[in-house]
Amino acid sequence: MTSHDEHVHAEHDHAGHQHAMHEGHEGHEGHGDHSAHDAHGAHGGGVNAMAASATLHCLTGCAIGEIAGLMIGTAIGLSTGWTIALAVTLAFAFGYALSTLPLLKSGLAVGAAFSVVLAADTLSIATMELVDNLVMALIPGAMEAGLVNVVFWIGMMIALSVAFVAAFPVNRYLLQRGKGHALTHQYHGAEPVQEGVRRFIPSFSSGALAAVIIAFMLGGLSVAVADEMGGGSAPAEQVEMQGH
Repeated sequence: MTSHDEHVHAEHDHAGHQHAMHEGHEGHEGHGDHSAHDAHGAHGGGVNAMAASATLHCLTGCAIGEIAGLMIGTAIGLSTGWTIALAVTLAFAFGYALSTLPLLKSGLAVGAAFSVVLAADTLSIATMELVDNLVMALIPGAMEAGLVNVVFWIGMMIALSVAFVAAFPVNRYLLQRGKGHALTHQYHGAEPVQEGVRRFIPSFSSGALAAVIIAFMLGGLSVAVADEMGGGSAPAEQVEMQGH
């Protein structure tokens, strides 16, 4: 039989062991909280990149839609008001489309994908369109310049840049609260569906979208500059012919 002292000593060791385990467990919980805090801090840095990407997607759609609307409105002879309305409508349409494509490629149904994008992008696109058209209206002659005009393209570049700056904090605010493009982010990391028509859906990186916008703007500006240079020489030629 064990003596009373041995029994007390064993209980003391057992209690000390439990106490040590308890302290270790508390330390582990503290470490978990610290890791979560670090992850949250890293996520804070990632929010900026996500917000920039989301804003760039919206900007690309808005730019394509607006210019397409202006081209169509000018070609069919719409008034300025109806042309702007068409451009804004197409800006929303293209903006939604660019955000819907990755969701469809991930396997989401068309209706479900559109409902997610509608909730994620509407505020961002609306902010961008409001600021973009306001800036264009404030630039003298930009709205009435027409597509083949340097003033229009320079004004568009300025307006889209300001619109990006205005929409970025909106997207960041929504992302921090689990809204906006946070609703679509979970689908962007999904494995693309390689079946049926979904395998033909293109994927656009942020860099590619930025390159598209820059190339489009510079192309339009180049055409406008070439047209003005050509238009400037025409009157001189006509005067010379009339002199003869």
